[in-house]
Amino acid sequence: MNYQQLAEQIKVWATELGFQKAGICDVDLSNHEAELQRWLDAGYHGSMDWMERHGMMRARPAELLPGTIRVISVRMDYLPPEAQFASNLSDPNQAYISRYALGRDYHKLIRNQLKKLGQKIEQEVEQLGYRPFVDSAPILERPLAQKAGLGWIGKHSLILDKESGSWFFLGELLVDIPLPIDTPQEDQCGKCRACITSCPTNAIVDDAVVDARRCISYLTIEFDGVIPEQYRKAMGNRIYGCDDCQLVCPWNRFSDLTQQDDFHRRDSLANANLVTLFQWSENEFLKYMEGSAIRRIGHVQWLRNISIALGNAPYSIEIIEVLESRLGISELLDEHINWALTEQRAQLPRTVTSEQTKKNRLIRIVEKGLPRDA
Repeated sequence: MNYQQLAEQIKVWATELGFQKAGICDVDLSNHEAELQRWLDAGYHGSMDWMERHGMMRARPAELLPGTIRVISVRMDYLPPEAQFASNLSDPNQAYISRYALGRDYHKLIRNQLKKLGQKIEQEVEQLGYRPFVDSAPILERPLAQKAGLGWIGKHSLILDKESGSWFFLGELLVDIPLPIDTPQEDQCGKCRACITSCPTNAIVDDAVVDARRCISYLTIEFDGVIPEQYRKAMGNRIYGCDDCQLVCPWNRFSDLTQQDDFHRRDSLANANLVTLFQWSENEFLKYMEGSAIRRIGHVQWLRNISIALGNAPYSIEIIEVLESRLGISELLDEHINWALTEQRAQLPRTVTSEQTKKNRLIRIVEKGLPRDA
């Protein structure tokens, strides 16, 4: 078997399957084990107990698939053409959703394409042991991508490519054949600290070290408890994830738009008005988020995140009304709604009396053509 020729063919197949880049590396991540243990010991993984539970297996791919000696690391771009970063973030009445989650969930799509890649390789060799992974197992995908030449680990801890920035997903195919390995890219961040200084909650505590407990992406997606008050104002209108560290990265000016229609913004998020999204019933949430990564956080956590954004929005009697309408669903949600109501009422001018507030409410009722006792 000419493994050099096979490696080159694998990269061609990967491109044909929709990946923008593929690289190959060995499975030795021993130099990352001490770093991983320090991160866990510091508690930076927050409530993600599974990260601690699997321990050093994350740095040992061969323990996931015995016999593995190579990892094929792939990249798939996800930046949608309707990104609207500045206009979305600057409008406090609009919800900001991390750009990776505007379309369909990427896990199934990438896993299926990796499986097809494994099948193509299997047809070329007498016997192949392989297994695809897409955020589905305890594996250090970024160090593997770095070793495979897909980029370097930036100071925000994401993989950066000098020709494509960082708006892409990663996936891995573990194999048991001795393919030639690729050369890692050199670190190109230099003295730039834009990602660190721009983080709204100061979650990047050192170069490539993120304290998840402070990270807005973690707080709005992985964390299902009471979000600490100290981070709520900084969250602004970010209701699912945060892209700030990528938005300021100079390398992202080279990013390409996705070639996958599935990653384009779904129609239900074209109007991301906070009040509108907050009024979705659970059935509407499940319907509009079908096939989306957002669906897995559930309706209550969705409302929790939006209630914080509503508290950060400019004063509006409509906001107060919709917030009050959701009280009583759960203690968790009530905690955040009451905070948002306090923030909204704090914006009222001191000259506005309770009688004036009642009058404003009455005016809204009349404008809607409803009876006065509605």
